[in-house]
Amino acid sequence: MPDFNEKNDTELIFHLKDGDETAFTGIYNRYWDKLYFLAYQKLKDTAAAEEIVQDVFLTLWKRKSILQIRSLPVYLAAMVRYAVYHYIAKEKQVQEYQQNWKRHQTLSIDAAEALENKLLLEIIETLSNDLPEKCRLVFQYNKLEDRPLHEVADTLHISTKTAEAHLTKALRIIRSRFGKGLYSLFI
Repeated sequence: MPDFNEKNDTELIFHLKDGDETAFTGIYNRYWDKLYFLAYQKLKDTAAAEEIVQDVFLTLWKRKSILQIRSLPVYLAAMVRYAVYHYIAKEKQVQEYQQNWKRHQTLSIDAAEALENKLLLEIIETLSNDLPEKCRLVFQYNKLEDRPLHEVADTLHISTKTAEAHLTKALRIIRSRFGKGLYSLFI
C-alpha cells in the first residue's frame, strides 16, 4: 500500500478515480483544514463550515470515477465556494419564509382582534342606545370616546358627581344584562 502523504495531487487523483480509499484519505487529510478555513471565512459559523467541507468530500468520493480535475486545490476550493453560496441562498430562503410566516400570523391575529373589537363595539353601542339619554351620553363619551369624566360633565353641563352617578347607573344596567364577564370588559 503506497504512502499517499508522499504523493503529489495528480497521483492522488489517479488513485482516487480507481476507488482507492487511502488516496481519498490522503486528499482529505491534506485539504480539510484549508477548505474548512475557506468556508469559515465566508460563513463565520463553525458547524456550517464543517458540514460544507464534509459534503464536499462526500461529493468528491461519490463522483470520483467521473471527475476531470486539473488542479485539485482549485477544484476543491471551487466546490467549497459553490457549496457556501448554495448554503447562504438556502438560509436566506428559510429566513424569508420565516418572516413571511410571522407576518402572516401577525396579520391573521390582527384581523381576528379587529373583528372581535368591531363586534364588541357594535354590542356596546346597541346596549348603550337602550340606556336613558343622560346615562347613554355619559357612558358613550366616557367609555367609547375615552374622554375624562370631568370633561364629559362640562360638555353635558352637569356636575362631575352627577356624571359619576349616570355612569354608575349605566354600568349597573350593562352588568345586569350581560353579567360580570362582559361587565369587566367595560371597566
